[in-house]
Amino acid sequence: MLVSDGVLRGLIGPREVGRLWTRHLLNSAAVTPYLPTSGRVVDLGSGAGLPGVVVAAMLPDTEVVLLEPMERRTDWLTEVADRLHLDNVVVRRGRAQDVHGDLTADAVTSRAVASLDKLYRWALPLLGRGGALLALKGEKAQEEVDAAGDVGRRLGAGPAEVLMASTLDGVEITRVVRVVREDVRRVR
Repeated sequence: MLVSDGVLRGLIGPREVGRLWTRHLLNSAAVTPYLPTSGRVVDLGSGAGLPGVVVAAMLPDTEVVLLEPMERRTDWLTEVADRLHLDNVVVRRGRAQDVHGDLTADAVTSRAVASLDKLYRWALPLLGRGGALLALKGEKAQEEVDAAGDVGRRLGAGPAEVLMASTLDGVEITRVVRVVREDVRRVR
């Protein structure tokens, strides 16, 4: 679906079609070993469905909420979930800060959404104690972790770690920043 409609619908760039598997789908799959196999995962800024749709396909006993503010993208995500028969997917239009107090999760994922300090503000209020933010990041992941440490601590996050996640031999390693919410009393 991304190959045939992704560029036309503004979900991926034209140069991305040839590397959908290695750069996008397998990259998205790398986060799944760190996610719960049941419960609820919220994917922030789902866009084209990466990593949310991949996570839902790989973890069928986990409810995956695809949270996306743009209507055209939520329409796309609904079509994809229906076509792939992903009964564990809930598509929800909105921004994370709009659903604080209304939506909770065991884990929150994000990929190419925002810097870590912003993700902390958006994601941590969605998590209970022990819930984890798993952000797929690039080569500068550790720099983002270092820069966002104070924000994370103020919001009740434990220490962040950069995990080097692999999928298949020959495919670039994915950097996953994992941070667990330790203190739920802190919200700002």
